[in-house]
Amino acid sequence: MSLRWAPYLLLLLLVGGAPSADAEIPVPAGEALVIDIEGAIGPATSTFVERSIARAAGSGARVLILRMDTPGGLDTSMRAIVKAILASPVAVVGYVAPSGARAASAGTYILYACHIAAMAPGTNLGAATPVQIGGLPGIEPEPKQPKEGEAGKEEQPKEKTTGDASKDKLINDAAAYLRSLAQLRGRNAEWAEQAVRGAASLPAEEALQLGVVDLVVPNLEALLTAIDGRLVRTAAGEMRLATAGATLTVLTPDWRTRILAIIANPNVAYVLMLIGIYGLIYEFSNPGTVLPGTVGAVSLVLALYAFQLLPVNYAGVALILLGLALMIAEAFMPSFGALGIGGIAAFVVGSLILVDTEVPGFGLSVPLVLSFALTSGVLLVVVIGMAIRSRRRAVVSGSEQLMGAVATALGGFPDDGSVHLRGETWTARSTAPIAPGQAVEVIGREGLTLIVSPLPLSKEI
Repeated sequence: MSLRWAPYLLLLLLVGGAPSADAEIPVPAGEALVIDIEGAIGPATSTFVERSIARAAGSGARVLILRMDTPGGLDTSMRAIVKAILASPVAVVGYVAPSGARAASAGTYILYACHIAAMAPGTNLGAATPVQIGGLPGIEPEPKQPKEGEAGKEEQPKEKTTGDASKDKLINDAAAYLRSLAQLRGRNAEWAEQAVRGAASLPAEEALQLGVVDLVVPNLEALLTAIDGRLVRTAAGEMRLATAGATLTVLTPDWRTRILAIIANPNVAYVLMLIGIYGLIYEFSNPGTVLPGTVGAVSLVLALYAFQLLPVNYAGVALILLGLALMIAEAFMPSFGALGIGGIAAFVVGSLILVDTEVPGFGLSVPLVLSFALTSGVLLVVVIGMAIRSRRRAVVSGSEQLMGAVATALGGFPDDGSVHLRGETWTARSTAPIAPGQAVEVIGREGLTLIVSPLPLSKEI
């Protein structure tokens, strides 16, 4: 099979067609399904949760448990998960476990959205302030103490502002969103707002005391026993849970979700983009090599797919492309560093601002960026060094290399004659008489006629 079909076959496998791995394993009705949400929440996580909810609903599972340990994640992915939970006909239980785990930032929103929220001892949640490029919005100042004589007066609640309209909109929207989830599930809405506006966090025991979560249990078996008989309201209506003694089945992501998790990693997407660009450049410079162009095309398509899932700053993409173009220009039109240094600077700046978020787990690795920049810089120094050495090298072609060359006279001198020079016969001219076979030196050239003069016998060939 020709290599030119490889990109299309790979894309066909990635996009769909084959059944998912987890769909091939039937789940007996009445089981409790468990999925793990670990690490940063991204597109792969939301896809996994949505498919797991659909599978739980289709298999007649009693409950779906989201076992969480996450520092947060992307807002778009978090909202997709929350929507899936709110629309679920099956009860979804959020469980922060094991001990030492956390449900920070986006994890707090997901926990609030679940029909039942539980935590293991030694866990925490909170710090739900939205993060954007430029850092965290300002933390609220401490409230002013009432002046003497005003102790009995109640202040009207006011929305605190940061002085930045875009940050205020972001915080107010997030606070209203988490507060609405708290009111929907009958949990502490006041603390939910503090988690957004003041980045508040709580350990498991305090979260239970304040009504932020429903349960604190040490393990999954205790969780199933504790929620047995509880009445919850799902999208399908009210239902009473019957989970005591249910068998736990842990679901794992299928191969498509695992691939999505890999390519949606900003560092992987960044490397794929560079491989794609360099592969296509090599293919265009050397038409017919096929393999670099194939690998480059597949890598670039995968990178573009990952970028449309990530909060990408396209000014960063433009700077990366400009930097690569300047470095390539340095290789073909050496400017002794001017183009190359500018290209490296544009490349580094573009790479650092490529992913437009400060969410943990979704930033580009600075060592990775510097490694690519250093590699490009080394190649640039090599190219500049080659250009400098070529300028210092003696001319070995053209008219200049004929000057001073020694030839053999064939006859016809003085005036016009002919000489034998480096396997070729040239028309030559000399004002001095030259015998056939005598050595002559080229001292000039007029078009295709060489100007020669006889050499002393000591220089003859």
